[in-house]
Amino acid sequence: MADLKGKVAVVTGASRGVGRGIAEGLAEAGATVYITGRSQSSENPPAPRTIQATARAVDDLGGKGIAVAVDHNDDEQVKALFDRVAKEQGRLDILVNNVYKIPDPPAWGGGFWEHPISVWDDQCGVGLRGYYVASVYGAPLMVAQKCGLIVNISSSGGDGYTFSSSYGVCKSGVDRMAVDMAVELKKYSVAALSLRPAAVKTEFILDAVESGAVQMDLKAAQSPRFSGRCVAALAMDPDIMTKTGGIFSVAKLAQEYRFTDPDQA
Repeated sequence: MADLKGKVAVVTGASRGVGRGIAEGLAEAGATVYITGRSQSSENPPAPRTIQATARAVDDLGGKGIAVAVDHNDDEQVKALFDRVAKEQGRLDILVNNVYKIPDPPAWGGGFWEHPISVWDDQCGVGLRGYYVASVYGAPLMVAQKCGLIVNISSSGGDGYTFSSSYGVCKSGVDRMAVDMAVELKKYSVAALSLRPAAVKTEFILDAVESGAVQMDLKAAQSPRFSGRCVAALAMDPDIMTKTGGIFSVAKLAQEYRFTDPDQA
């Protein structure tokens, strides 16, 4: 079976949550993973929910983790990230656009006119524009080598109302971005697609369930690394170009590629 040794990935927003799980899933296949985020730790071992903690987990799982502090609101920091990848690795095989800013307080329910306008900037700024900027700087590396995979992390909110109006716009945009980028990248044999986890046991959700803010059956929820194993399976698919421009659920791809959720295996 093919693996990802020698392959280079960038996972944005990977200090925790789905991003961390994706970095771990790629690590299981031996990838070198650049991990971005703003939360840092200088401790040894690193404090949880930081890019250094994720990098340590990637190392422990058989990959190589490289933590890079990046504010995805700053285009120059994003450009510097990909300049660094080009200089240090000379290639980029996988870009996972996952970075997202949860509004504080979270925009769950209520009318859009009742939420601060900053909710739009939180969700459609980093969580949509941030995907575009990272792709702008990451795609040239893939185009030059005539191979690569861009994965936009989305959700079912792209199809119907979930949480808030701004959330739906963000996720619909994430999906459409992947579909249209796939058209422009196809002649370079670079795939772009959108990936939808279901309910995921992220740290944010676990905290919300514990506080009573959210009701969820955690036994039925996916682990973050389930999404990571999905991205790894996609990256190892020799026929990945047949999926370019698609919008896929993690659960359905698990059936196709036969990977399991480590929390439910």
